[in-house]
Amino acid sequence: MLLCGPSGSGKSLLAARSGLPVLRLDDFYKEGTDPTLPQVLGSTDIDWDHPESWDADTAVAAITELCRTGRTNVPVYDISLSERTGEESVEIGRTPLFIAEGIFAAEIVARCREEGVLADALCLSRGPARTFRRRFLRDLREGRKSVPFLVRRGWRLMRAERSIVARQTALGAHACDRDEAMGRLADAAAGRRTQPSTAAS
Repeated sequence: MLLCGPSGSGKSLLAARSGLPVLRLDDFYKEGTDPTLPQVLGSTDIDWDHPESWDADTAVAAITELCRTGRTNVPVYDISLSERTGEESVEIGRTPLFIAEGIFAAEIVARCREEGVLADALCLSRGPARTFRRRFLRDLREGRKSVPFLVRRGWRLMRAERSIVARQTALGAHACDRDEAMGRLADAAAGRRTQPSTAAS
């Protein structure tokens, strides 16, 4: 189950409340010294909200291995340092379903479908203003980046939220609120079929 949505939309909280095993896709960010990292247009800031700041190949490999063997090794990423600080093992045992959540989850919908491991793909949306407040308070509390960076990023993402959701749904994720997402998660966990999007791969 892929769970995406704008940063601050409540993906991690929903995933934790689901009771299902969770794979954190944010741990697959590239390190801050990677020369391929994109920059915000007209700025020296790294664009951590651009898909090229993220290692999709390694994420797909981990998801596929989890589905086929029940375990995989994943990096441990420190967002405040913009670097990988270690590695850990993720195990899901015999459960038929787990959640892979992160802002770039929609980028790999087509690849997961091709691998035959996709149960559903959801895009969580709460509205730009509400998401802005939640994201800023979370990032400030966790010391993810400097305050000026968080303000610039937050303002940029608030203005772009509708286009972010539109892109993720175009990639194959179903846009929904928290209640509908929980319902679709419950259906998938119980083996009841949902109607995943068939948007262009």
